[in-house]
Amino acid sequence: MPIVPDTKNWTWVLERACPECGFDASTVAFREIRRLTRENAAAWMPVLEREDVRVRPDENTWSPLEYAAHVRDVYGVMGRRLQLLLTQDDPEFENWDQDATAVAERYGEQDPAVVAAELREAAEALADAWEAVPDSALGRSGRRSDGSVFTVESLARYFIHDPVHHLWDAR
Repeated sequence: MPIVPDTKNWTWVLERACPECGFDASTVAFREIRRLTRENAAAWMPVLEREDVRVRPDENTWSPLEYAAHVRDVYGVMGRRLQLLLTQDDPEFENWDQDATAVAERYGEQDPAVVAAELREAAEALADAWEAVPDSALGRSGRRSDGSVFTVESLARYFIHDPVHHLWDAR
């Protein structure tokens, strides 16, 4: 069952609470992101042990395994974007088609135990990267190809909504 690609611009999560999952990234301080990243990764572990981890609840929704594999990859993508922000002036982020990646990498066929280990590892690396950012770098900026501008701080808040939201999706 193919999933209809999500083409929404989710940058609004920087301004208000998500009406679906309830998470309000606008209220999160930058220094909380590392803790929230680690807590989110830990919360995925029981999800990946569920008997129904490969089951899609309907034809338009990913399975918990597919969401977890996506979140693992989000950690990596955001880690690379953070590095660009810290090492280049006004970088443009490479486009990432999450839906094409899900199909190409066969998210739904991956081993849940492997996804769990990779998700924990990627989350820890990203949490460490957030922790290492000096206060003086929080305003460094870059952009997506659609023109959306992010600072280190806003990228962190934008990022954290994604794994929190998908954990809500998977439950």
